[in-house]
Parts: sequence; structure tokens; C-alpha cells
Amino acid sequence: MSTTRQIAHNTAAQFVGKIVSTGLGLFAIGMMTRYLGTERFGWYVTTIAFLQFLAILIDFGLIPVTAQMMGEKKIEEQTLLQNLLGYRFVTAFLFLALAPALALLFPYPIEVKIAISFTTINMLAVAMNQIFVGYYQSKLNMHLQAIGEVIGRIVLVGGLALMLYTDAGFLPVMIVLTLASIAYTAYMWISAFRIAKPVFAFDTNIWKAITKKMWPIAISIIFNVMYLKGDTVILSLYQSQAEVGIYGAAYRVIDILAQMAMMMMGLMLPLLAGAWAQKNSKRMHQLYQQSFDIMMLFAVPLVLGGVMLATPIMTLVAGPGYEHAGPILSFLLISTFFLYVGAIYGHLAVAIDKQKQTMWIYISNAIITVIGYFYFIPRYGLWGAAGMTLFSEAYAGIMLLFTVRHYVKLKLNIQTFGKILFSAVVMAAAIYIFRGWHVLILLPLGGTIYLAFLYGLGAVSKETMREILHRK
Repeated sequence: MSTTRQIAHNTAAQFVGKIVSTGLGLFAIGMMTRYLGTERFGWYVTTIAFLQFLAILIDFGLIPVTAQMMGEKKIEEQTLLQNLLGYRFVTAFLFLALAPALALLFPYPIEVKIAISFTTINMLAVAMNQIFVGYYQSKLNMHLQAIGEVIGRIVLVGGLALMLYTDAGFLPVMIVLTLASIAYTAYMWISAFRIAKPVFAFDTNIWKAITKKMWPIAISIIFNVMYLKGDTVILSLYQSQAEVGIYGAAYRVIDILAQMAMMMMGLMLPLLAGAWAQKNSKRMHQLYQQSFDIMMLFAVPLVLGGVMLATPIMTLVAGPGYEHAGPILSFLLISTFFLYVGAIYGHLAVAIDKQKQTMWIYISNAIITVIGYFYFIPRYGLWGAAGMTLFSEAYAGIMLLFTVRHYVKLKLNIQTFGKILFSAVVMAAAIYIFRGWHVLILLPLGGTIYLAFLYGLGAVSKETMREILHRK
């Protein structure tokens, strides 16, 4: 099977899995927003944002590090996997154990502090997943990750249905969230036994190699999290939990779109790293162009179509009381384009081993954005947070583009991008003309128009489609 076909089949498996898991996730969010109301949903958002802030601080970039080190093949594969698992568990456990004590220092409702104390297990499970995601990316076996995510969402929706039926309250809902993450991780771990022996190992030499590889990424991520999750944490200090709930409902959509970006570039990373390490400039150029085209294929229609449909989507998903999240989502969706650009060049920096050269971007972005959060959020609330989020994504995306292109002397062909842009504009025009129709009609209508123009203009060639669909 060719690389194009492997990538396509893995992307297709992930895409189908992501559609199912996203649908279940949106259904779960709808259940929670309706059951909890804006204030208690704000408790949920605050709990998750607080723990995500800590979890991303200890993220260490182990998904791209795992994929990169597997692609380099300098350490025997199974030995590397076992040491990555041991490294991840020890570092995550030590840091996350501090979360309940740190939560006591914040002016949160007691329910939020209790939720933080046991939802740390959720974040530990997510942290362990990093290694398996990176491993499956390197093996082009991402259908396993897709299945695991769907299993986790099924547990989540089923558990929430039971909690709502029994009117269990806020804390049992948070327990269900934790159990869903455990189910997801358990499937990923058990599946790995079919192709490896995923147990803990503690080889100091390999741990040093992991640390050497990951520390520039880790520092970048520490500053990255300050502007990615700082908005919600700082918002919770100045605004009501109801407003945090409204902002969090809109931001959940951005989180899903960000996961899609990381998923797609995660598949490309080991291939890019391999081509760069082998000094295969022709292959590198091909993969670079593919990465750009694929990411723009999603980013452009998400922005142009999403901006117009944001309010009806939020009303459909979250229900009454969340109408104000629509305009916030419209504004945040503009940042999605820059987020996807940043994903391309952030992963490319890892592939060419230039993480250190991009650290200044994350550090300067964090400093500027956090100052902006503290200035604008007390004055403008939700809009202050959204405005600085847009700034931070634009700053990171543009600076990464210029910095990485300095080292990768390969020119992009923007002909396909032009076709993507034209197709998305036609789609957006159709949505605008028929804007009075229900969103459940407009979504498939817009998607069909976009795909038809892409194919008609040759943005996706017949040869590529035949290769992708050919299974042998």
C-alpha cells in the first residue's frame, strides 16, 4: 500500500471515528448544558480548564516526541515504547497529585474543588494516552485510537443518561467523565498488546534521550498553555460561573477543531521526520505540500461556513440559555485558520528538529497574551477573552510560518489553495442565500456544494481519489 493510501485510510478511519465521537461528544455536551444550566456548567468548565492547565503544563509534547523518535528508529521500538510509558506515568502522577492542594488556593465553589480532587484521574488517563497516540501514529494504526475514542464517548453518553435519569447532580456527572477517559485509555492500552508489550521500563539513558528531545517542546507548551487555557482560568476569576459556562460551550467547538488539526498533522509528522532525516528533499517537498493542502481543505470552509452558522449550531447543541455563545463562537472560529497554519509549521519544526528555534514565539506570545487577558477580561468579559484568543492564534501561526520557512527552503504551490478558497466562498454564499433554512439542512447543503466544487475544479484529482479508494 502506498504512503498516500496509508495516510488516506488512516485519515479516513480517524475522520469517521471523529465524526462519530464528535457527534456523541456534542450530544453529551447538550445533555450537560441542559441538565446543569449555565452556572453548574460553568463549574464543569472551570474544573476541566483548571486541570487542563496543569495537564498541558506537563504535556511535554510527548505525542510528537513519540512519533518523531519512533520515526528516527535510533532506539529499538518496543524498548522505546516501554520507557516512554514509564516516563509519562511518573511525570504525570507527580505533577497531577498537586492539583487538589492547588485548587484550595482559588476562590472556587466547594463543588468545583471536590471535582478537581478526583477528576485528576481523568487527566492521568489522558496523559497516558499521549504515548499510545504517538505510537499508533508512527505505525499508521490510528483506527485503534478512533475506536478507543468512540468507546469512551459511548461510556460518557450512557453514564450521563443514567445520571440525568436519577437526577444525580454535578459531582456524579464529573465521575462519569472520569470513567469515560479510563475506558478510552484501557482500550488503547489493551490494543497495544497485539503488536507490542506495553509495560513500564526505567532505563536512565533512554529517559535522558527522551528529556533531551522533549525539553524544547515542553518549554514551548508551558508557554503555549498560558495563552490557550489562560483565558478560561482568568475568566473564572473575574466573571460569574454562568458566563464561564457560555464561553466554555463556545470554546468546546474550537477544542474539537484543534484536535482535528493535531490528528491530521500527527499522521504526517513521522513521515516528515523520516524524509528530513534521510535528506530526501523531493519526498520532503511532496509531504510538505500535502500537509498544507490537507489542512487548508478543512480550515477554509470551517471559517467561512462556521462564522455564519455559529449561533444556530450553539442553540441546537447547547439548548436555550446559550444563544449568547453563538456570536462568541463566530469570533473564535476566525482563529481556527491561524490555528491550522500554526499546526502545520509547529509540527514541521519538530520534524526538522528546530523546536529550540521556535521557543521564542511561544514565550513572547504567552507574555503578551496573558497581559492582555488580565487587562481586557476585567473590562470586556467574554469578548476580551475571545479577542485575545484570536490575537494569540494569529501571532503564533504567522510567526511559526515565517520562522520555519527560513529553515525549510521549499516553495508551496498555492494553486490548490486557490481552488479550495473559491469552493468555500461559493459554499458560504449558498449558506447566506438560504440562511433562513434550518441548520440541519444548511450543513449538508454547504458540505455538498463545497465537495462538488472541489472535485469539479480538480482540487482533489481523480488519480488521487482512485489511489485512495483502491484497497490492494
